[in-house]
Amino acid sequence: MSTLVSPAPPTTVAVGRWAGTATMVRLALRRDRWLIPGWSLAFALLTGFSAAATTDLYPREEDRIAAAEVVNSSASLIALYGRVYDPASLGAVSLLKLSAFGTALVAVLMIIITVRHTRGEEEAGRLELLGAGVLGRAAPLAAALVVGALASAVLGLLTASSLALAGLPLVGSLAFGVGWAATGLAFAAVAAIAAQVASSARSAIGVSLVVLAITYVLRAVGDLSSPPSVLSWLSPIGWNQQIRAFAGDRWWVVLLPLLLTLILVPLAFGLRARRDLGSGLIPDRPGPAHGALSSPWSLAVRMQRGLFLAWAVAFALFGLLLGSIASNVSGFLTSPNIQEIIQSLGGEQALVDAFLAAEIGLMGVILAAYGIAAAGHLHSEEAAGRAELVLSAGVSRTPWALSHAVSTAAAVAILSLICGVAIGIGNALAVGDAGEVAPVVGASLAHLPAVWLFIALVLVVFGWLPRLLGVVWGLYAAAIVLGEFGPLWRVPQWLMNLSPFVHSPTLPAPFPTGIAVPLIALTVVAVALGSIGLAGWRKRDLASA
Repeated sequence: MSTLVSPAPPTTVAVGRWAGTATMVRLALRRDRWLIPGWSLAFALLTGFSAAATTDLYPREEDRIAAAEVVNSSASLIALYGRVYDPASLGAVSLLKLSAFGTALVAVLMIIITVRHTRGEEEAGRLELLGAGVLGRAAPLAAALVVGALASAVLGLLTASSLALAGLPLVGSLAFGVGWAATGLAFAAVAAIAAQVASSARSAIGVSLVVLAITYVLRAVGDLSSPPSVLSWLSPIGWNQQIRAFAGDRWWVVLLPLLLTLILVPLAFGLRARRDLGSGLIPDRPGPAHGALSSPWSLAVRMQRGLFLAWAVAFALFGLLLGSIASNVSGFLTSPNIQEIIQSLGGEQALVDAFLAAEIGLMGVILAAYGIAAAGHLHSEEAAGRAELVLSAGVSRTPWALSHAVSTAAAVAILSLICGVAIGIGNALAVGDAGEVAPVVGASLAHLPAVWLFIALVLVVFGWLPRLLGVVWGLYAAAIVLGEFGPLWRVPQWLMNLSPFVHSPTLPAPFPTGIAVPLIALTVVAVALGSIGLAGWRKRDLASA
């Protein structure tokens, strides 16, 4: 009699939380083999060129001191860039714009890298495929943070080397590079938290950018006091400034962003353990049993609603804060010499107008980032296969693409209006004059054509080469760099004019003549570029190129 042998029960292979982390790191570095080295080198060259240009512009110590006194006497410049803590130091003067504004750009890069390798991979479906193998639950997040740490370290090292080669002291160069690296690491941890909380990659980036904006405003308001108030010490951007590279090199301040990172990283892993793949801790609310969306236009508006409301609240709060302190900016600058400079510049009202113009301009730049991210949802919808489902329901291509582009353009217009009204109301309440609202609202809306142009650029790249959508972010960064550093580097005016932000008027101020010409030109170019993008979208295959 033959003996029946029962098959052996299937064995379950225990997979540790961290299994596959090294493989995920290699995969992420492979995907970012151009992004990380390219941007790190760009930031390093940016700092080196700034140092070299300042050496040529202010060769004598007395020239640097005079320039620093002008900066330290301008509330708008202090709010945008911070103070010069050692007017005689070549490094402190040359890196004024980069110690705060440049740090914010570094933070944006680390946010994008972290979200790209966490929620971005989940939305693309790659993590679900990899998770079917030997991949621990915490491995993707661990790999993203390792890549963010490596990117921060490479960027900091290249930056320090570039400054040293430009002739600045080695210790100060290292302090500046380490400050950038530590702050980048801290914002990578912030993005890791946002990636667990938000319901999508786009929302995670939006939440992270809102946090970044909050920290920048805290630093801006805190730096108006001398010495900086506690608000500056609540901001990672403020911490980087308080390292005071080339102006004392306070190394102990580096411990603050590192400590924040050590607190946030375990929290991110704890949150990751509590959510399902592809969802956020704040999930999308289930809709009604019977849908009420009757067109691609209403669908596009519905998909933007959550992120738009978050930005609207942030813009309203920031606007009220900025408007309320605008009338008191001269009160922060109390020394007799600075008061004389204020009077020579046109008095306190001119100082208030300059402060408002600077802050409104900064909000316009931030608004362009929202526009790029929101318009980029076209590509993510196509990559996820949802565009194919919508188009299969009898919706033609042009209305579908237009619904996202136009709703984004309308969203940025409403956000700009909210920002202008909030700043105007805050300023009006402070000075007791309701007539201050309308000029500030007009100044805010004047930045819209430049923002619309970036939305149109997204549409062009989406229509013809959707895989290169990141190029728009590169153009956005280049436009910011041209506007901020072009005059320092003595860039030809024709090259400066390529930045849409250069053509946005500086308001509120005496109304310049011919103000409508550049605004109309930017709007016409935006419409033309959008049309070109739609033509490409109609011709190419779905989910190709």
